[in-house]
Amino acid sequence: MQDYLEGLNEPQREAVEQTQGPALVIAGAGSGKTRVLTYRIAHLLNQRVKPYRILSLTFTNKAAKEMKERIGKVVGVEVANNLWMGTFHSIFARILRVESKHLGYPSSFTIYDSADSKNLIKAIVKRLKLNEKAYKPGAVLSRISSAKNDLITPVAYARDANRLTSDKMAQMPAIHEIFSHYMRDCYKSGVMDFDDLLLNTNILFRDHPEVLKKYQDHFDYILVDEYQDTNFSQYLIVKKLAEPHKNICVVGDDAQSIYSFRGAKIENILNFRNDYPGYKMFKLEQNYRSSQNIVNAANSIISNNKGQIQKNVFSAKEIGAPLRVLKAYSDVEEGFIVANDIFDMRMRQQLSFSDFAILYRTNAQSRVFEEALRKKNLPYKIYGGLSFYQRKEIKDLLSYFRLAVNPIDQEALKRVINYPARGIGKTTQDKLEAVSLASDRSIWEIIISPGVVETGLNTGTQKKLYGFATLISRFISQLNDFSAYELAAEIASASGVLRDLNEDKSIEGQGRVDNVDELLNGIKDFTTSRLERGEPCGLINFLEEVSLLTDQDNDNPDDRDKVTMMTIHSAKGLEFKNVYVVGVEEGLFPSLQSVDNEKGLEEERRLFYVAVTRAENNATLSFARSRYKYGELINTRPSRFLSEINPQYLQLSGDDILSNRISSPNSSDFNRSNKPKLSFSQPTSGKVPLKIKLSSPETKPRIDLSGANTPMGQLDVGMRVEHERFGIGVVEAIDGVAPNQKATVQFVNAGSKQLLLKFAKLNILP
Repeated sequence: MQDYLEGLNEPQREAVEQTQGPALVIAGAGSGKTRVLTYRIAHLLNQRVKPYRILSLTFTNKAAKEMKERIGKVVGVEVANNLWMGTFHSIFARILRVESKHLGYPSSFTIYDSADSKNLIKAIVKRLKLNEKAYKPGAVLSRISSAKNDLITPVAYARDANRLTSDKMAQMPAIHEIFSHYMRDCYKSGVMDFDDLLLNTNILFRDHPEVLKKYQDHFDYILVDEYQDTNFSQYLIVKKLAEPHKNICVVGDDAQSIYSFRGAKIENILNFRNDYPGYKMFKLEQNYRSSQNIVNAANSIISNNKGQIQKNVFSAKEIGAPLRVLKAYSDVEEGFIVANDIFDMRMRQQLSFSDFAILYRTNAQSRVFEEALRKKNLPYKIYGGLSFYQRKEIKDLLSYFRLAVNPIDQEALKRVINYPARGIGKTTQDKLEAVSLASDRSIWEIIISPGVVETGLNTGTQKKLYGFATLISRFISQLNDFSAYELAAEIASASGVLRDLNEDKSIEGQGRVDNVDELLNGIKDFTTSRLERGEPCGLINFLEEVSLLTDQDNDNPDDRDKVTMMTIHSAKGLEFKNVYVVGVEEGLFPSLQSVDNEKGLEEERRLFYVAVTRAENNATLSFARSRYKYGELINTRPSRFLSEINPQYLQLSGDDILSNRISSPNSSDFNRSNKPKLSFSQPTSGKVPLKIKLSSPETKPRIDLSGANTPMGQLDVGMRVEHERFGIGVVEAIDGVAPNQKATVQFVNAGSKQLLLKFAKLNILP
């Protein structure tokens, strides 16, 4: 037996060694699916399969890179580098560059990111004189993306009664018209967006069967990672490529299918058995990541879903700590509770900040946790924030790069035609765009032709345009002779971008210069690495790599020892020693849109399962009893998902107890099934040695201390009080004279606060 097989458990080894025919590998959370994929490919290579005959598709460049490195250690780096391994988008972009002539695109087509697409949509909405408030670029792009992933072209969209009705209900009846203009403008600019890479590959294979056969014959083995996340477009390409030999192995977990909003179809993995009769199934059920309590709790959650492939995930690790459930009075106090807990646990166990992650359902929840972490001086990073490549100075320089590769790229040209300022203002640009639309030519084609006179621009302006065209033409002429780094450095200097940035001597200005320097450093590293591997290292190669980056591929070394904050969707595939899943409330998690929809509710439950299984040692779940929404504090209730966890895997008591029952949406007491009542621990910051025991909320005296006529004598130093946002505390001092009397209160989790009593509503506790 080869050495690489010795470290596999029995199901893993079986999945690796069975290489012929269709195979479905159901990989539970933390069960080593990457190892199986990696060694399955290595096993094929050891059986003398040529590396270029193997196609391996992933969802992130990071995953592809890690797998290729592991395979290289088994069979050699040179062999591993000849694999067709990468993301769906990068592999299909590679095919489209070779076959672009069949679709009428230049082989040097550029790729729009979402910001470019939104800018184009914004321009089209304005061109069509539509209501800009109704047709928001993000919403329009989402509908266009959804159509493309379902292989709907503009012509088909205009005939789709369901989509047209949906658009009308959303007060955006002209989506089909915008879609048509968008596709036409992209084609004229020689660009594709992310969805086009999938759509155009399908069109290529549909309309050119000889091209499809070429790639069917090329790939003898196909492997797909995270198959449950594939959309219809990806599914169809894979199915076509695997049709002749059916040597297809898909790896995934239906319990972690959480991207339906992006078009992912859980049916792809559930129906694999129907697509490939005679398939073999392998179940990877041993979780190597999480403690037994975490795995068992997660199993009890997901068991409530009807649509799933049954498996029994187990952990051979230690039993571990039970999952804690923390209750807060408000979202503000929830932030303080979590920040205090991270502070205490890190100090107590001598952990790194990077050992902690805060996961939330929506990005909007991050604010209160940011504020709480800052007040505790805890460093944090927000995953999925502004990408390095989305910063203005970086986008500006990348636009110059794109023009050198593809000068008809209209969005890139419009971005830098007057940056740095060269006297080509908005009036000139509007005239150029009008001629472009009327003549169905790109702006670049207009400014390099004698016909620029037809724009009606004066001689001085034409001279400025000629100067810009000469500059870009110079970069184009250097494209094939310069490496990516050589040309990038030349463009940064000759374009005037570096000079313009260096003129700003502010701290922010210096930061922008540093960012450009970092970009050039990255291009230098890219060029050197490619040269060492004997791979193409031109600017076009760098641009393609950057344009196909995913969120998980952006790794800043300066961010490594920080508390991580991210949405649960972004956390999939990651793991942390200690995880806080926050905002576990009805209407938030599960989301309000899903509670009356069984299919939607099951996806929310899978999302909760994903959140819990990110944790290795400790999983903490928190909820607030009130939360600000549209400027008002509203009452909330614990999520039904908390009641679905078997109580034996939960922490039911703590030093400071807040007794509470989690109400299910349809009952005042979910404990009708004789489950024990749950108690929720609320850790203190360690500053206030309070022994708090609360009676039920109904028996607490509600004394309203607001208003100038309230007798202030009711409140005294040493009293225990409750505040709707800050929770429980002790009055340390009362100062001033009514009606401007203030109380200093040391709250258990929120720390010391000075409150103006005529506005602060406090409950005096026994």
